[in-house]
Amino acid sequence: MTQAGVNIKPAQGKLGVLLVGLGAVSTTFVAGVEAAKRDVRKPIGSLTQLGHIRLGKRTENRNPMVKEMVPLANLNDIVYGAWDLFPDNGYEAALKAGVIPQDLLDKCNEDLKNIVPMKAVYDKNYCRRLEATHFKPETNKMAQADALIKDIESFKTNNNCDRITMIWCASTEAYNSLTDTHSTVRSFEEGLKNNDPSISPSMIYAYAAMKCRVGYANGAPNLTTDCPALQELAQEMRVPLSGKDFKTGQTLMKTMIAPGLAARYLSISGWFSTNILGNRDGEVLDDPQNFKTKEESKLSVLDSILQPDLYPDLYADLYHKVRIEYYPPRKDNKEGWDNIDLVGWLGMPMQLKVNFLCRDSILAAPIVLDLVLFMDLAQRAEMKGIQEWLSFFYKAPMTKKGLNPIHHLFAQEMKLQNTLRYMVGEEQITYLGLDY
Repeated sequence: MTQAGVNIKPAQGKLGVLLVGLGAVSTTFVAGVEAAKRDVRKPIGSLTQLGHIRLGKRTENRNPMVKEMVPLANLNDIVYGAWDLFPDNGYEAALKAGVIPQDLLDKCNEDLKNIVPMKAVYDKNYCRRLEATHFKPETNKMAQADALIKDIESFKTNNNCDRITMIWCASTEAYNSLTDTHSTVRSFEEGLKNNDPSISPSMIYAYAAMKCRVGYANGAPNLTTDCPALQELAQEMRVPLSGKDFKTGQTLMKTMIAPGLAARYLSISGWFSTNILGNRDGEVLDDPQNFKTKEESKLSVLDSILQPDLYPDLYADLYHKVRIEYYPPRKDNKEGWDNIDLVGWLGMPMQLKVNFLCRDSILAAPIVLDLVLFMDLAQRAEMKGIQEWLSFFYKAPMTKKGLNPIHHLFAQEMKLQNTLRYMVGEEQITYLGLDY
């Protein structure tokens, strides 16, 4: 298909999906895909499977499904692989996570049992709350990268995959800062050889993926995809890169509510957010250094949407605080509370309170599916490097250097849809209103 200068290769053959982490999110993703294939559950929450997109003028009434407009991989062509710090197969991991209903677990138990994780790259400094039992013996970071490259190549050969994409579904790493080691591919590779402590496991996965010409999606707030060296490598190897941090739960609500308040020019003096979460992610985030990584991601949202530099009278003094508490009895059922202090006409105070009782992995799993399919589409369309059009799915979207990210959910949705329209040669829609 060649239109508007975009040549999209057909989605032929098997698509290998390599999951970093075989916990609640990954097993829920697999179960949901297999359930959709058997038509025992609808893929609720998935834009690629349920979404329609308007084409042309409103009077034309053209609203095809997204999966019919662009050549996405068929769900029947997906093959799963994974790495994990624990040896449990997909079924055992899903049982421990306790997210998937037992009747559905029974229907897809073989599919989950067939996913036996490869040994993961482990660095205790980046994940101090987990005592890993299933990790690679290599202690040198370049040797670990080489071991991952062998895993990728073996997986592709053994499963007869035509294409592969990799996505991080593991927990948040401890806070890290970029150093000179991360500045170029050359300095990064020297850092790998020298066991530079500033190179985290997620960076090693991303490096290995790109060296195999495999795209990488960063589902956590880890610095991985912010690393200039890895962005350079994505360009060099002509692969897509996207991130970071799946937009679920509280931040999803913020990117819905904040644009509405800003559109009506209501002042916000304070926004307090707290969560309770009891899964493995919650346990990891109980460590202050891991929480700091997540906090950076969650705090960035409001400034981008509200633009206090442009509207100092409304938002310059906004007090924004975020908390996450580990509470094991709640397991994967996250609960988020938001208190928003507003100021309206005549300086009169108002309040808005949100109590979102959600399920973390249930919200994340369809995002994994959409990202996997869109990253594969980007690869086949030779859209290399940062995929800003996928910001819709992330808390802290990647942008090219010097650009501010767009956090406004509906602006992100328009950007995504217009990118899809562009890819197939359809007119991009601006909602100008002068032409129907």
